[in-house]
Amino acid sequence: MKNWIFLCVAIVSEVIATSALKQSDGFTKLGPSVVVIIGYGIAFYLLALTLRSIPMGVSYAIWSGLGVALITLVGWFVYDQKLDFAALVGIGLIISGVIVMNVFSKTLGH
Repeated sequence: MKNWIFLCVAIVSEVIATSALKQSDGFTKLGPSVVVIIGYGIAFYLLALTLRSIPMGVSYAIWSGLGVALITLVGWFVYDQKLDFAALVGIGLIISGVIVMNVFSKTLGH
């Protein structure tokens, strides 16, 4: 169970780092730049711990799928970056794929 917590915290840390990357303005602003470096450091460290027990393909699919969905929400609500219908459908398909893997795959070993 702790590996799933590591993965969730890694995803959130990556989303925070990516949000700060936008705010860093090409690493010209110190505060957001530090958040980027620390956030990605935490994210990759926790992802590495996750890979001890969750298969790499599954971990990365969940990491990237949920990361895309969450950073899209941050872009929408924080940076007012609206998406068209096709983009929303695509993100919905990514989330659906993560759900299918978690519910039906025997690879995960819940």
